[in-house]
Amino acid sequence: MNLNPRVLILTASYGNGHIKASQALHQQLIKQGVEQVKIVDLMKEGHPFIHMVTNSLINRSIQISRVGLNYYGWSYYLTRENKRSALLQRSMTILGKKKLKEIINQERPDAVVTTFPFGASPEICQSLGISNFTVLTDFALHSSWLHPSVDKYYVATEELKQQIISKGFTRDRIEVTGIPIRNEFTRNKSALGGSKKKILIMASDYGASRYVDDLLVSLVGHAHYHITVVCGRNEKLKQKLETQFMAYRNLTIHGYVNNLHDFMSDSSCIVTKAGGLTLTEAIAMQLPIHIYKPYAGQERENAKYLASRGVAAVSDSVEDLSRSIKWLLEHPTLREEVSDRMMSLSKNQAATHIVDDIIQTIRQPLSLSI
Repeated sequence: MNLNPRVLILTASYGNGHIKASQALHQQLIKQGVEQVKIVDLMKEGHPFIHMVTNSLINRSIQISRVGLNYYGWSYYLTRENKRSALLQRSMTILGKKKLKEIINQERPDAVVTTFPFGASPEICQSLGISNFTVLTDFALHSSWLHPSVDKYYVATEELKQQIISKGFTRDRIEVTGIPIRNEFTRNKSALGGSKKKILIMASDYGASRYVDDLLVSLVGHAHYHITVVCGRNEKLKQKLETQFMAYRNLTIHGYVNNLHDFMSDSSCIVTKAGGLTLTEAIAMQLPIHIYKPYAGQERENAKYLASRGVAAVSDSVEDLSRSIKWLLEHPTLREEVSDRMMSLSKNQAATHIVDDIIQTIRQPLSLSI
């Protein structure tokens, strides 16, 4: 029995969600007494130049997607059922192998957990007899996540589990746990009082620059609304909005914040892009979600799934987005209904569930053949 296991978490900074899921697992592992935990951004550490180029290509593709030129979205759907044609994914698998072997030799982990689909990880772990686990960070399945050597999958929904089973995986290799989020988001609940009309707008991705000022124009004139905009590290947008809307007392603009859970807890609804982690955090807070023109790929699929469950409103125009927000704020009963649906959908203990299962697996006694 391994009483003091080592855990290696592999992630990637293609979007912030994979990193945030890794941090949530790290937080929970430490809380449960696993002291030797390391997070590695595999491509960034192993191939920093290639990581910079691919990250730039993905971001550029996303930025121009709203005018119909979206390489990332095109490649996502082209490879959704067959990962063999995913050139970027194949390249990352090949490039990641050497670095991953070096890291494993150095860290000597008892378990490897991935929050990004690295095909190299299950292959190398299987060859070395190391338990490996994969945590899906979206509400939609893509073939790049699937590998026959993965020991255990942790997924957001029963629908995802059934989809993976349909690909030939056995039921016992897939756990419906939800997407892991940090503890801060599981302790604070949004107080959806009838008179509370506070709008949180997440404008940290650069695509928000194309619509957020028009949205604010349609909202700031309502003095009984209070609007908070979080621009993240988009300093250019922050300065632009501060100048443009300096006369409005019901608007607060922030740059990067490290206590987003507090902002969510004090809001009536959120406008955000459709990343799996932010959506999961909002669901945990029972905070109604508004999504504007989700990017093609996993974000569009996330948005479609949550819209089908009645917890997210998806808009294709700023006018429709503004109208949807106002309708929610002026109808407290609707907000309560959405909150109730979120409560039934929420799996706030995902990190605990995942970590419990991993620890049980790697601490179980070895079976000896005589």
